[in-house]
Amino acid sequence: MANPFQILSKPSVKDPVCGMMVDPAKAAGRYDHEGKHYSFCALSCMVKFRADPDRYLHPEQTAAQAAPSPAAGVEYTCPMDPEIVQSHPGVCPKCGMALEPKSFTVSAEETNPELDDMVRRFRFSLWFTAPLFLLAMSEMLPGVGALPVWAGWIELLLAAPVVLWAGRPFFERAWTSLQFRSPNMFTLIGIGTGVAFLYSLAAVIAPSAFPPSFRTGHHGGVPVYFEASAVIITLVLLGQVLELRARGRTSAAIRSLLSLTPKQARLAFNGREQDVDLDLIRTGDHLRVRPGERVPVDGVIVEGSTTIDESMLTGEPMPVDKPQGAPVNAGTVNGAGAVLIRADRVGDDTVLAHIVRLVNEAQRSRAPIQRVADRVAKWFVPAVVACALAAFALWAIWGPEPRLAHALVSAVSVLIIACPCALGLATPMSIMVGTGRGATEGILIRDAEALETLRKIDTLIVDKTGTLTEGKPEMTSFRGSDDALRLAASAEHHSEHPLARAVVRAALQRNIELAEARAVEAIAGSGVVAEVDGRRVVVGNEIAVGAVPQDLAAEARRFRTNGETAVFISLDGLTVAVLGIADPVKSTTPEALRLLEAEHVKLVMLTGDAQATAQSIGHKLGISDVRAQVSPAGKHQVVKQLQDSGAIVAMAGDGVNDAPALAQANIGIAMGTGADIAMESAAVTLVKGDLRGVVKALLLSRAAMRNIKQNLFFAFIYNALGIPIAAGALYPLFGILLSPMIAAAAMTFSSVSVISNALRLRSVRL
Repeated sequence: MANPFQILSKPSVKDPVCGMMVDPAKAAGRYDHEGKHYSFCALSCMVKFRADPDRYLHPEQTAAQAAPSPAAGVEYTCPMDPEIVQSHPGVCPKCGMALEPKSFTVSAEETNPELDDMVRRFRFSLWFTAPLFLLAMSEMLPGVGALPVWAGWIELLLAAPVVLWAGRPFFERAWTSLQFRSPNMFTLIGIGTGVAFLYSLAAVIAPSAFPPSFRTGHHGGVPVYFEASAVIITLVLLGQVLELRARGRTSAAIRSLLSLTPKQARLAFNGREQDVDLDLIRTGDHLRVRPGERVPVDGVIVEGSTTIDESMLTGEPMPVDKPQGAPVNAGTVNGAGAVLIRADRVGDDTVLAHIVRLVNEAQRSRAPIQRVADRVAKWFVPAVVACALAAFALWAIWGPEPRLAHALVSAVSVLIIACPCALGLATPMSIMVGTGRGATEGILIRDAEALETLRKIDTLIVDKTGTLTEGKPEMTSFRGSDDALRLAASAEHHSEHPLARAVVRAALQRNIELAEARAVEAIAGSGVVAEVDGRRVVVGNEIAVGAVPQDLAAEARRFRTNGETAVFISLDGLTVAVLGIADPVKSTTPEALRLLEAEHVKLVMLTGDAQATAQSIGHKLGISDVRAQVSPAGKHQVVKQLQDSGAIVAMAGDGVNDAPALAQANIGIAMGTGADIAMESAAVTLVKGDLRGVVKALLLSRAAMRNIKQNLFFAFIYNALGIPIAAGALYPLFGILLSPMIAAAAMTFSSVSVISNALRLRSVRL
């Protein structure tokens, strides 16, 4: 006899993720895997299972396989020497700067361990340096006189923790630079502070070993420079803190873009909705985006309509209307309407992720102008050491007493003030800020060389379709009845040809109801024939429809003169209507061309369209150099011919046929609304596909190069003036000998001033 409890109970299965028992009929989610059905208590359990079924079906096996495989780490590189790449944080063996991650991740808790360490060491050093400085300077106060012998031991006790612990990273970097035979700023700091500290240590422990030329005239004691070495270390630590914070701000553009992507998305499945982690979303999923929320993925609206704020991608503040079927991008902000979208691109495949990759790669690239700084830096540190030795020798031989004490001070001052950090930072900082600034305006610059070359362009070649025009043909003229248009649109309804879609859109915009078409047949290169409401409908050119009345033929000629394509409609063998289809010029194109002309950029239009259509568009836009019926190979050849004549050519296009010309041009500019291969071939991508972005890119390039030259000037002039002063050039005239502490402060100021100048690019007007 059957168990009554079994008869009354409902069949249930176990959720493989959380272990709960679930009624399959009421399950929140269902998923098929290897021919077996699985039911889930919640959508979050379903998406976790879908992401990694073996983790829940075979946990022991999955754990065993995963155990020996360490998680892939982030790669770290040097902003000044991008060829240096390693799998863990550290310092560059060539320049001594802290390495930065090659790629960025969205993490509110992300911190900079190098910055934290420098802040900790700086705060520690202040506790010892402040009393040390006051003690050393006290003998300069009226009535104090010379300090007792034991004061030197107190200075040693105060200076030792600063030099040996707080300054330890600088000595380690100096040693590394010598090992790699790549002297840098830390080589000079290590030598300068190390010499000052060791000399002072010897002066305290064995003062009698020093000759009279080291002793002061008044008291006969051997001067010590513990305060100089400690203050230099403290000031350099302060400089590192300021520099690391400023360098963090140069990546603000990337981090602000990354922060635009929400961490969760609202998955809609079988009438249920639940928030799940974004990394569990897959292509094809349906997601609910509520008013005010950010779109989590790239996709298409499948239910509802709204407006979307796309300013993070395009720089344009006005929201864009998004009806059903319209595409949306990750990171944009939904307006007042709740919509359901289908995920088409997720994770690293979204437009936003592509932008982040491009900006990150551009920020790590090197501009040709950087070679100037590289050549100088290669010989700079050895030259500085030579200058320091020369200063020491000159003071030791001809200087006033105490000669050797003065010689030591001047040599240390030269080493400290001449640190080449500002020279090395001059170009990378401006490139990082400039490319980030471009990204916020919807201008993606592939590398530093493109940013430098942009300012030189004097000729811009533009493709017509999709660049000057919308790339979406529309019916712009019509002569005939609405019934003729209805029958033509019905015949074209299932065609994917751009002209056919234009006819259908025109009918729908007039609220014309379409009929069912039968026996649809395409006439290759001419049009389409179909049976609609029992009538034979032909839509196409003269070849397709046959005889054309004179009045409609004259109208067609007028359409073509205006740059429109003429399409005839024939009903039961009689041509009754003609319509003109054109690709409308973008509303922003005339303004963009005026701005380019004001910047003295010559314009050339290339297109594969007929001569009449091309000339009509050129005349409307005021472009005198129009070249029509040009093949992709022909476009490439035109670019090369202009380059051979001495022109610096930029090419703007959006299609597959533009890719060869984009690659050949000095600067290829792709419309972000076009084909992927065009964007891959181009050095610059305009996310919105707005030619005004070319003007912005041009102005940004000029501002960035001006900024780089200012930085290089500051760095060069600083060292040109600082080294002679540190060596004692002012002493014969004014009796001034630069203190190593002042030299350290000046060195810190030079680096911070270069970074601060680069940060001004964030607010440059475009």
